[in-house]
Amino acid sequence: MSYTYPPVAPTLSGDVVTINRFLANPTLVARRLRTIAEQRFISDVLLQGRFQVSGGAVLYETGESIYTDRPPSAVAPGAEYPQTPVSTGDASIAKTVKWGEDVPITDESIKRQLMNPVERAFLKLVNTMVKTVDSVSMSAISSAVTQSTNASASWATGSPNILRDVARAKANIIALNQGYEPDTLVVDDLTYANIISDEKFSLLLPREGGGPVYTGEFPVVAGLRILPTPNGLSGTALVVDSKQLGGMADENLGGPGYVSAGGVGVEAKMIREDKTDSWLGRCRRVTVPIVLEPRAAWKITGVAA
Repeated sequence: MSYTYPPVAPTLSGDVVTINRFLANPTLVARRLRTIAEQRFISDVLLQGRFQVSGGAVLYETGESIYTDRPPSAVAPGAEYPQTPVSTGDASIAKTVKWGEDVPITDESIKRQLMNPVERAFLKLVNTMVKTVDSVSMSAISSAVTQSTNASASWATGSPNILRDVARAKANIIALNQGYEPDTLVVDDLTYANIISDEKFSLLLPREGGGPVYTGEFPVVAGLRILPTPNGLSGTALVVDSKQLGGMADENLGGPGYVSAGGVGVEAKMIREDKTDSWLGRCRRVTVPIVLEPRAAWKITGVAA
């Protein structure tokens, strides 16, 4: 007997019985949602810390310095060492919010359209969850991050200095001497389009691999990956140390039939409604974004002026 490695991925044959078996299998439903959600949540990219919440709230500290309160002093032979206090950050508390909704999938739609209504329901559930959670997270980040500089010129018109503006914002973060290493530049979709079409900026990029003119994707620039998002960020660029900025505090409520859709905190459940000859596809996330180190990010304003 021979075995194929890696094994062939499971497929759906398209008949009604197979589709209903798929919907009745929580593991398969969670796996399908995971493949969609993990590619779309920018909240989990910028806030990489993971906190498990119990009791509906999480206590955390923000802005803790990496230095002691006093510098070291010269110590004479035989003398005692001077003591210094070690301050902690400002204590804060955040309450989780349960975001979720149901989508009905009728037996008639499955019979007539097979897998199509299921795929549409999953996609729209995840899209709406992403839009909601990302908007909340980006609003929290924008409120917490107060450090900013104006772009030397608009990135939309005229003669922008994109690389210089980004490099200066990165240098400002590093100059704080708090161990921050910025690794991400976040912009809205329109600003991303302005960057990708800027002729002066494109000349600084390598030609190998096609470049953004052909692929639509940027390589790492000045040590930063460039990520566009349509949620909660408009006309402002954000330079971020994603490993230090903060995290997402997710609460696993459990409950029969719920399964986790991977590492993005989304839980899914398929509920059979025999009274209405339909399924209810449920998607929920119980979470709250936490900004631990607001100085690990820097705003560049006026990029769309």
